Amino acid sequence: MKELTVERAGPLALVQDGGRFGVRHLGVTQGGAMDPVSMGWANWLLGNDPGAAALEISLGGLTLRAGADGWLALSGADLDARLDDEPLSRNAAFAIRAGQRLSFGHPVKGVRAYLAVAGGIAGSPTLGSLACVVREGLGGADGEGRALAQGDVIRWQGDTDSPRQLPNEIRMPLDMPPELALIQGAQSDYFAAASLFDAFNSDWQVDSRADRMGIRLRGPQLDCRLSGMVSEGIPLGAVQVPADGQPIVLMNDRQTVGGYPRLGALSPLACARLAQCAPGERVRMLPTTPERAREAWRRQLKCW
Repeated sequence: MKELTVERAGPLALVQDGGRFGVRHLGVTQGGAMDPVSMGWANWLLGNDPGAAALEISLGGLTLRAGADGWLALSGADLDARLDDEPLSRNAAFAIRAGQRLSFGHPVKGVRAYLAVAGGIAGSPTLGSLACVVREGLGGADGEGRALAQGDVIRWQGDTDSPRQLPNEIRMPLDMPPELALIQGAQSDYFAAASLFDAFNSDWQVDSRADRMGIRLRGPQLDCRLSGMVSEGIPLGAVQVPADGQPIVLMNDRQTVGGYPRLGALSPLACARLAQCAPGERVRMLPTTPERAREAWRRQLKCW
């Protein structure tokens, strides 16, 4: 068994995988990687399943020491990753030797980096997944649903002799403009025509109130004529609009039901792109159809 020991924990480093499904009727949320595209490519570089458990490192500040030789892969945000003070390339596999230190500094571009290990992080699944949801106390390598702390150990068994290289034509979420494809929902007809125009023709600024549960957007006030509604199931990327008219995009650790009217839901690729946006960054929402969103996601799945 190979190991990485946490020497410095940073603000938020979590074990994540493809997510926890089939349990929302129990009130248990999805969890999983906020940017599954970047995590999928990190896993692909080592020959893993794209949903294999990896580390999601938010905002940097993490330092790990290797207990054995092995191969790792890094994708997603540029968090100034260094191996013994030597800069590491993003979207690439690299060898690490016993005793070497892997560190992540401050964000340079993007918010979340993904560190994959050969074969995926070892652990006992909770409700079928290692996805760590801190609010629910579920998942993680130890099953306690907490962020990594100093002294924690990440273990894995796999190995690879031939890590892959990312194809040149691949576009990662951070390479794409922050244009978020949105599928309009059942309540979109209740929004004033001027609000629908503003929703799709205005810049929205990512608010500082953003986490794995939801990301608030600031911009024009959206007016909805719907005064109340019965709570209903909430999908990934749902764009709820509370009374203040400022949208909240619900992400992986969202509640399972909600009662605010919804403008619609972002596509999976749009959620991955939004997950890499820092507070203050400007985004745009663009209308799309379920068919186009589904086809774009299928094309991504075929790459793996």
